[in-house]
Amino acid sequence: MAARPPLPARAVPEPASSLERLGALEGVDESAWLDVIQKMEQVYTQLIDDEVKLEQKNAELELQQQFIASVMASMSDVLVVCDRSGRIEQVNRALCELVGRSEAELVGQPVARLLADAGSQERAQRAMQGSTQQGVEIELNLLDRHGQPLSVDASCTPRFGGARRRLGTVWVGRPTGELKRAYQELQAAHAALKSAQQQLLHSEKMASLGQLVAGVAHELNNPISFVLGNTHALQKYCNRLQSYLSAVHQQRPNADLADLAELSALRQRLRIDRLLDDLPELIAGTLEGAQRTADIVQGLKRFSAMDPQEHQPLELAAVIELAIAWVQKGQAEPVQLRWQRPATALPVRGSAGQLQQVLMNLLQNACYAVATQPPERRWVEIRATADASWVRVCVLDAGAGIAPEHLPRIFDPFYTTKPVGQGTGLGLSISYGIVEEHGGQLRARNSAHAGAEFELSLPRACAP
Repeated sequence: MAARPPLPARAVPEPASSLERLGALEGVDESAWLDVIQKMEQVYTQLIDDEVKLEQKNAELELQQQFIASVMASMSDVLVVCDRSGRIEQVNRALCELVGRSEAELVGQPVARLLADAGSQERAQRAMQGSTQQGVEIELNLLDRHGQPLSVDASCTPRFGGARRRLGTVWVGRPTGELKRAYQELQAAHAALKSAQQQLLHSEKMASLGQLVAGVAHELNNPISFVLGNTHALQKYCNRLQSYLSAVHQQRPNADLADLAELSALRQRLRIDRLLDDLPELIAGTLEGAQRTADIVQGLKRFSAMDPQEHQPLELAAVIELAIAWVQKGQAEPVQLRWQRPATALPVRGSAGQLQQVLMNLLQNACYAVATQPPERRWVEIRATADASWVRVCVLDAGAGIAPEHLPRIFDPFYTTKPVGQGTGLGLSISYGIVEEHGGQLRARNSAHAGAEFELSLPRACAP
């Protein structure tokens, strides 16, 4: 069979590009496909960016969860998160240690299982069903790890989700047993401090009284001498009167002139007329001495009283003058106390005995400051003024003043610049406390013209 002649050669066409193939589609040109590809690249790039941001958000969320977990673990208060039905969703380590159960054992259990009595369960149920959004404070009894009730101050706060939909409640509680013990210890310490303060106050008063013993003894001796002397005189007069009256009653009604002359001579010899003239003065002196003695004893009782005295309206000028009189009688060396009562009243409200103690302490300190000065500088001046709101008393001495290093601590307890055995360091401290209790102020400074100056300011009251 004869061979078939070869076919004539044909040109093989080049393969078309993708754009050319796409362009071959009817109605779609090359520029449209370029836009599509560009949009796809943008979407792909956006997806990559979103994925990177999502990974960052996940990392931040993990950090926040770790932070919240560490905060919950470090809380000393118990924390319980419940759903709307009151079942536990989450607890912290403090609660697990308190009740002696793990978080896995507690999650899913009703919160009522943690409570020790029906009353606590009822209060907790009402709190979880309440409509308030601020939360409520209630006291509950939890069952501890030993099955014993434990008092807890609990705060129940609602927990909300999106669209303000209530998801449940959050309980935060603190055992009150330790707080109650700490409060009791604080009360005991406060009572002990008040007792110590009263003892210090009494000790300072006794120290002040010790400085006044000499003056008090002298002041008591005078009125007692009046009473004794007048009593002896009255006794003698009484004997004379008895003799005279006895003679008068023995006379007969028809007595003659001789008898009358004898009776007149007896009257002159017994000095009955002079006796009758002296009797009113003797009785007045006796009464005066007895009253002075009573006043001195009453002043000592008021000054040395330990119990706080009731605050009453009083005239401060009278208290100042009484304090000056006491201090003058107790001074071993003469000190000139310059005082002139102001024309205006000095009405305050307080305890006369306590304010007298403050003023006596200020005056005694001022007298001590000028005791070593020359005679011409051995003086203390007391000034008093009053305005619409305050009554002020200044005690100014001519001593050497207060050293700058001592001035900031002048009212500190037990701080004194006196030698050992001559001062307790409590006078100014107690005086400062008394003035504060009266609503006033006590200040110390150095005067520009003399030594130290103490200013006592008290609220002005209506005139007593």
